[in-house]
Amino acid sequence: MQPKARIGRSPASQHVLRFLQSVALIALCGCHSPQYAVRSPAELLAARTNYPAHWWTPVPTNGAPTWETLPQAAAPGEVILSKRHELGLLSNFAATPFTFRGQRYASLEGFWQMMKYPETNANPPAGFPGAESKLTQADDPRAKFPGIEWRFTREQVAQLTAFDAKRAGDLAEQNMKQMDITWVTFEGKRMEYRENARGEFYQLIAAATREKVRQNPEVKKVLLATGDLVLKPDHHQGTNTPPAWRYFEILTEIRGELQKWNLE
Repeated sequence: MQPKARIGRSPASQHVLRFLQSVALIALCGCHSPQYAVRSPAELLAARTNYPAHWWTPVPTNGAPTWETLPQAAAPGEVILSKRHELGLLSNFAATPFTFRGQRYASLEGFWQMMKYPETNANPPAGFPGAESKLTQADDPRAKFPGIEWRFTREQVAQLTAFDAKRAGDLAEQNMKQMDITWVTFEGKRMEYRENARGEFYQLIAAATREKVRQNPEVKKVLLATGDLVLKPDHHQGTNTPPAWRYFEILTEIRGELQKWNLE
């Protein structure tokens, strides 16, 4: 029996084989080598831009609060305004004191939640337009509703931050349900709390947010650092969430205004 003839490889085919072997080796080692590790779209975005990579650093889901949207939930081009790092300064919860219409507030959350409480004196400070109705605690129906107890005063809530302010607001909302009211007040003016349009309450919250950003340089710096990323909340919100509650969209508008002013 004659031996089978050996089929020789051309130089071109040998180059192709070596290339394929190299690709296979890289793929095999990629899972062990950081240099070749597969990265998430968010990490790739950070690598291609000047955005800090830790904005997208994954957080273990085990033990995370049920209300929280974690940083890794961001889609490409998005960033979660997580309280776990400096983007938390943009949260309503942040201790970012500001003055609005002559009154000092410890946080935007404190400003928001104090409006659920009875007014002690709705007359605005000197130099500001008068309130439409001169509401005082004596005639605020929330203050004299039978069987209702207010654990805090309006002034106390204005000086709270984060979950302390939120808890105070939750207590007030229980009273609101008992009284069957859906409005809050500012300087004696009643406004629907859950309005689905950009009405008076929305305009008030947007104006207060602008003052928070303007009066806190670090907040302004962090907001501008987000560039053209799509801002997303760090907590779950439904599709029918009222505009005033969508703080990330309000901040996006303010960011656009700041970017425009910086270019002019």
